[in-house]
Amino acid sequence: MSYLPSIAVLLLMLSTGMSLNWRQFVENWRKLALGAWARLLLVTFILPPVMVLLLAQVLPMTMASMAGLYLISVAPGAPLMTRNAAKRGFDMEMAAGYQVWGALLAPIMIPLMVGGAAWLYGREIWIPPREVLWVVTKQQFAPLLVGMVLMRYLPKWAGKLRRPLNVIGNVLLTVVILALLWKLGPTLAKVGPWVGLAALSLAIGCLSGARWLLPGYPTLAVSNVNRHVGLALLLSGSHFQNGGQALPAIAAYAVVAPLVMAVFSRRVQNRNRAKV
Repeated sequence: MSYLPSIAVLLLMLSTGMSLNWRQFVENWRKLALGAWARLLLVTFILPPVMVLLLAQVLPMTMASMAGLYLISVAPGAPLMTRNAAKRGFDMEMAAGYQVWGALLAPIMIPLMVGGAAWLYGREIWIPPREVLWVVTKQQFAPLLVGMVLMRYLPKWAGKLRRPLNVIGNVLLTVVILALLWKLGPTLAKVGPWVGLAALSLAIGCLSGARWLLPGYPTLAVSNVNRHVGLALLLSGSHFQNGGQALPAIAAYAVVAPLVMAVFSRRVQNRNRAKV
């Protein structure tokens, strides 16, 4: 069972790579001006952790809960949103581009943001960039690139394989999610109302910040909510004392973020239907 999440991610990222239009993938990002890139950096890596620090000042959260949400806030681009972006009315090439861009910057920004916050609280925490790079390479870069190469040089074979990989990956993902919810049941029961409210506020803040600073790019807004829960869990366990105490906050975000994305996706779908 412990290997199922990795297998599901691998299959879905392979399928995503086989589904991308490389020209459209590149063209989407050429359209963004320098100012848009700066705002994207702001809403992805700067505003979310600032929101967590502010929430910790107004809500009665423990240090462990704040640390869990903070790790979520600095880890963008979970690898399981991209393949379903098109089904929800979003631009899959742009969602994939956001994921790649976020993964490229993560080994730089995560150590800086975590180290800076630790300094504010009189502590010293340093996350080696190579540790973050290994995770995003294994989970995102490698399978995505392999899928794109297969589609480029073996298009017929990749076209036939793409759908079965997606179906199998989604079935495995469903099993993983159900098993995770069952396993996290006792942990979620420990989530107090303030931690749940903070997690919900963070998810809505990630969405609202991107909608405000990047109007006209709903794909980037919904992608910004999709933080990397798995990476946050890994970092909490390896770099924080009593990292297990951060689990309820991370689990709370893992539950509320899909709900926020689903509500926003429904609004986008309704708006698109109204334009037809």
